[in-house]
Amino acid sequence: MEQPQSNRNQRRLWQFHGGIHIADEKGLSTERSVTEAPLPSRLTIPLQQHIGAPAKPLVRVGDWVLKGQRIAEPQGYVSAPVHASSSGTVIAIEERPVPHPSGLGGTCVVIRTNGLDEWAKLPRPLDDYSHLDPAVLRERIRWAGIVGLGGAAFPTSVKLNPGLHQPIQTLIVNGAECEPYISCDDMLMRACSERIVQGTSIVMHMLGARECLIGIENNKPEAIEAMQRAVAQSDLEESTRICTIPTLYPSGGEKQLIYILTGKEVPTDGIPAQIGVLCQNVATLAAVADAVIEGKPLISRYVTLSGRGIKEPRNLEVLIGTPVGNLIQTAGGFDGEVSKLILGGPMMGFALDSEQVPVTKAANCILALTREEAPDPGPAQPCIRCGKCAEVCPASLLPQQMYWYARCKDIEKVQDYNLFDCIECGCCAQVCPSHIPLVQYYRYAKTESWAREQEKRAAEHARARHEARTARLERLERERKEKLRRKKEALTSRPTAGKAESGQPGTAPVQDPKMAAIEAARKRVAAKKAARAEQGISPKNTQELTPSQQRQIDLAEQRRQAALAAATDADGEE
Repeated sequence: MEQPQSNRNQRRLWQFHGGIHIADEKGLSTERSVTEAPLPSRLTIPLQQHIGAPAKPLVRVGDWVLKGQRIAEPQGYVSAPVHASSSGTVIAIEERPVPHPSGLGGTCVVIRTNGLDEWAKLPRPLDDYSHLDPAVLRERIRWAGIVGLGGAAFPTSVKLNPGLHQPIQTLIVNGAECEPYISCDDMLMRACSERIVQGTSIVMHMLGARECLIGIENNKPEAIEAMQRAVAQSDLEESTRICTIPTLYPSGGEKQLIYILTGKEVPTDGIPAQIGVLCQNVATLAAVADAVIEGKPLISRYVTLSGRGIKEPRNLEVLIGTPVGNLIQTAGGFDGEVSKLILGGPMMGFALDSEQVPVTKAANCILALTREEAPDPGPAQPCIRCGKCAEVCPASLLPQQMYWYARCKDIEKVQDYNLFDCIECGCCAQVCPSHIPLVQYYRYAKTESWAREQEKRAAEHARARHEARTARLERLERERKEKLRRKKEALTSRPTAGKAESGQPGTAPVQDPKMAAIEAARKRVAAKKAARAEQGISPKNTQELTPSQQRQIDLAEQRRQAALAAATDADGEE
């Protein structure tokens, strides 16, 4: 599998399995310099722009907010806060369309901007971070709401806490940007190379990494030169190398780039930290530098607007929450008939149903493709088992087998073929002569697998609760029966005690206080009657009782006996 590549003044490179060569089309958007997108009249800021739990709103409708103010807090460890991208008034907190492959909406905070762009009070800058504990820096990064800006949107503070894995030896900076049309990272490296290197230095300090490898495809000569100058002028010159790698899609995939630069393979279902490596995108590192050194949260990013359906393709620095339609107008609007409007690249992006969806932290490109650029492939044809999909798969999977089992909904069998190692790069679908949308089948299988796993966890949780309740009821029943048994033993011991008083072996009687009081009362009445009889005193009422009086006496005696029995039963239950 190892095929070393030669390159000037750098270490050995490796070639991953598969991959395809595609026309990069990056020149469309790199001819113009980067400018700031105009401030929109309204910002729609989703509460979930990251992997994990959505943020919880901290503001209410009618609140006045400032630029950089936290408007939503994270919920749980794997989450990220959200900040206001500009100053204005909160006019709604409701479901709005958001950029997502499903087309579903999400809860958003809508801000009507006032045009002043007033900043909130920011945390104190940390110019000298070399003496600070990594936990302090992680908390600053978490406060800033930084997530992976390469597309995954995983909370950076979580990723920079490897935990129990082995120490991180190598930090890999991903500047490959391998997907066609996208050039925002290229332009960021040209314009903000010093800021990227500052972020790299901060992360290396946090991880205690010994070396840093910056991977950039060889179709970005200006970015390579800018990064080389920035590294040479920093304190990372001895520990950092700029590695120019061949242009091959998807060399920017995390596992693929790690293998190219180190020759190490990330285990199946594993993460890079298990082999002592951590990978970060160049835009993420620039955001880290802004958060630590300047105290600024993540409220903007570079976005590419490209495709021959755009009049003036370019890169813009965009506030989070800006509607896509505003950016298209800034780029001159549409040019002719647009076949597809895509968020992301042509390989891994997804179609947008509306121009009103907002830009999120994970949005790196907006493509307006013509019919010539994105022709209709026509209906899918039967698989001819040509094997081309397996030849180009960068994860060394068997796409054909995965397709068959996903199609017949045998999810467990798909997982046996390492379904979750698929990075959904689209290489297999690109070369398929039958035009089968293979990636769509894999996405369906993943979603179905997650749903079944969630149902399984819910069923196991319900079963555990049922078993715990059953055990608790059985324990209470055993305790009740044990108490009743002890009471019965105490009661049955009384006749034995009586025999002991008459000269037979036995123990001292244990008499109930209520029964003793009743017995004492009876003895007192009998003693009084005997005393009166000795003195010749007749009873006060010597006349015979009528039937009615006798019935009343009998009823009273029955009530007394019933009350006595109820009292005895209550003592037994206690």
